[in-house]
Formats: sequence, C-alpha cells, structure tokens
Amino acid sequence: MDLRKVKKLIDLVSDSGIAELEITEGEETVRISRYGQMPPQAMMYSSPYPMQQMQGAAPAAPVAAPEAAAPAAPEGHVVKSPMVGTFYRSSSPGAKPFVEVGSSVGAGETLCIIEAMKLLNEIEADQGGVIKAILVENGQPVEYGEPLFIIG
Repeated sequence: MDLRKVKKLIDLVSDSGIAELEITEGEETVRISRYGQMPPQAMMYSSPYPMQQMQGAAPAAPVAAPEAAAPAAPEGHVVKSPMVGTFYRSSSPGAKPFVEVGSSVGAGETLCIIEAMKLLNEIEADQGGVIKAILVENGQPVEYGEPLFIIG
C-alpha cells in the first residue's frame, strides 16, 4: 500500500469521529487507531534488527522516558513522527547512530529511520540546529505525531 494512501487514511481518522479503521488491500492490512493502542501483530514486521534487541529496548522506554523528560524538558523545535512504525537511530544494528544529543544538524539531514509496513523511511530534520534531546528509545514503536527529537 502506498504511503500517501496511509497518510490520507490517518488524516481521515483524525478528522472524523471514528475510533479505528482497518483496510485490507491484497495481502497488506493497515489498522489505524485513534487511541494509540497498537495491535499485537504490529511488532511482527521483518526488520534488519534482531528481535532480541527490539524486545530488550521497548520495556525500558515507558518506565524511564516519562520520568526523565518530565523534570527538565528541553525547549526548542520538536520533530514529530510523520507515521506509525518502529523507531531506529541507525541504518543497521551495528552502525553508528545518525545523530546524538549535542550533534549539529542541517535542514534535510537524516535524523532516524522509521520502519512502517516493512519499508524503512528516513526522517529528516525540517530545520537546522543542535539536537537537545532524543525522546524515543531505539527499537521502540512510535505513533503518528509523537515527539522524536528536540532541536534547539
């Protein structure tokens, strides 16, 4: 299914009063939920990352991230996820992350990859600056509109 179609479906769900939408096209199925609860099969995507790494990183995020971000939330431009998928900081498990906290980035520079429907999508900075915070753990599922980075 084309990513443009998926983005249009996301917009339709957010603009309408429906809670959930599921579309099947051939062998591909897309489920969009307004309330952010991902179905269990969402983690069954094939990926260049080993499953052990993804499972190890995901449980720590809900416990550590909200507590760490709440007291000292950095100010700046927030880069949000343009889609639902799995967040990766590098192009492969052993590779160096695209950016670190304190890295200088220019507009159009790759910040991360979000895997959605077995497609790896590079997410680029929409403005230049310095990475003040990385708000998502590697291998963690992300929602549409979820904050990923803060650029100052």
